[in-house]
Amino acid sequence: MENCIFCKIIAKQIPSEAIYEDEDLLAFKDIHPAAPVHFLIIPKLHMASLADAQPEHAELLGRMLELAPKLAQEQGCGVIKNADGSLTGGYKTLINTGPDGGQEVYHLHMHVMGGVKRQRA
Repeated sequence: MENCIFCKIIAKQIPSEAIYEDEDLLAFKDIHPAAPVHFLIIPKLHMASLADAQPEHAELLGRMLELAPKLAQEQGCGVIKNADGSLTGGYKTLINTGPDGGQEVYHLHMHVMGGVKRQRA
């Protein structure tokens, strides 16, 4: 799409700090991180939002979800199973869809955010 910022990032017209790329997906660090680790995973296929996904996109969506934990681990916020069986670390995934869902860029993207958990006061 001509005016899509993410399409321009995919086309290398706008720089990004890529952390992963293959023929279908691109992952890069968010320029306004909301957590110590914050990156986006986007399909190279322009799809405005999750609401536009069709059955033929199932594999692509699955690959996005499969990639999230791998990259989270590489970026330092993966889930770690300790020797005693307890878990530490972690991240959250978020896909904003539509104006009331907080979507600002109309190219499907998944936020992956993690880092040290803040203690409650």
